[in-house]
Amino acid sequence: MSESRMTVSVFSRLAIMMFLQFFIWGAWYVTLGTYLSQGLGFEPGQIGRAYSAIPWGAVIAPFIAGMIADRFFAAQKVMAFMHIVGGAILFYASTITQSAVLFWILLAYAICYNPTLSLSNAISFNKMTNPEKQFPRIRVFGTIGWIAAGLLIGFLKVEAQNIPLVIAGGASLLLGLFSLFLPPTPPKSLGHKVTISDMLGLETLKLMKQRSFAIFVIGSLLICIPLAFYYNFANMFLNDVGVVNAAGKMTMGQMSELIFMIIMPFFFVRLGVKKMLLIGMLAWVIRYVLFAFGSADSLVWMYYIGILLHGICYDFFFVTGQIYVDNTAPKAIQAQAQGFIAFITYGVGMVIGANLSGEVVQHFTVAGSTAGVVEQVICWQKIWLTPAMIAGAILILFAILFKEDRSADAN
Repeated sequence: MSESRMTVSVFSRLAIMMFLQFFIWGAWYVTLGTYLSQGLGFEPGQIGRAYSAIPWGAVIAPFIAGMIADRFFAAQKVMAFMHIVGGAILFYASTITQSAVLFWILLAYAICYNPTLSLSNAISFNKMTNPEKQFPRIRVFGTIGWIAAGLLIGFLKVEAQNIPLVIAGGASLLLGLFSLFLPPTPPKSLGHKVTISDMLGLETLKLMKQRSFAIFVIGSLLICIPLAFYYNFANMFLNDVGVVNAAGKMTMGQMSELIFMIIMPFFFVRLGVKKMLLIGMLAWVIRYVLFAFGSADSLVWMYYIGILLHGICYDFFFVTGQIYVDNTAPKAIQAQAQGFIAFITYGVGMVIGANLSGEVVQHFTVAGSTAGVVEQVICWQKIWLTPAMIAGAILILFAILFKEDRSADAN
């Protein structure tokens, strides 16, 4: 395939796919806590459990992708099916008002959506002649899609309503239909037996014999626990303390992510893996401290800095971690190793974090009274100091225990 064909024909379709893929996620995920709290009156513990459905989907997704998409059907057809069904589920979720029912509905949606993350990557890579240069140009449209979703929801002022779920459902149906026109991507494991070990990347467990890699995996798992506090409750927090257009303001985090993604190579060469990971962890500690001591009036700048730190929080930790895994794992299992880390972080770590964050917010929510009306008062300062201390402890332990071999090359 020529570069010009990729640019003119395939590029536009892949860019639209990535835009919609992350527009869907950004449209409902960020503001779900605000909707469940203000719109439906859910308790914080119930909100945490609702959010845990998404990482549970990340735990289950490898089985779907490995047993179905990789073996029997073209990726774009599976993508179409998953998004059409997912869109219908989101429409249904927008009508649910019972906590227990909503968890299972969101879990069903997560099982549909999570496999499409790897499918969209597979469809992209399958048509690229130079992935190192071409994929970032495609993937950036995903971040733009997330930003567009946040700006739209903020502009419409519907964060406490079910409208974001409806918008995401409509976008999911649109992407499902559009997927039928994506470049054909045949199943990569056609005719081959795919094992559970392959799907979960369990061959990577052999690398755990290396002390530094084991520390990295354990640290990645643990740091995702305090991370979940931001993903699950930041929008609800900003709305609760009176920040105007919180969903729109939170897109500053994705904007900073774009900037730091561009300048990351400059820092990576000079700092190395360990310092990059530590800076990423430290950024989470600083972010939570800023949230704890800021205010919606004279100290609102602390909230904004906390949001803008997202570029460092995400790129310096997650992207650096992916590079570390790629350089550490033998070439034969590099793809499995990336899947294993995703399973550990976005799956197991976020499941624990989602449930713990809900319980912590529940613990620091007390009954108050305003003008004789009894209402729930959330002690946000104590809440944000909790993940700050957890992340700080993990940062210190990781700094002491993790040893970087900067001479190690990819095997």
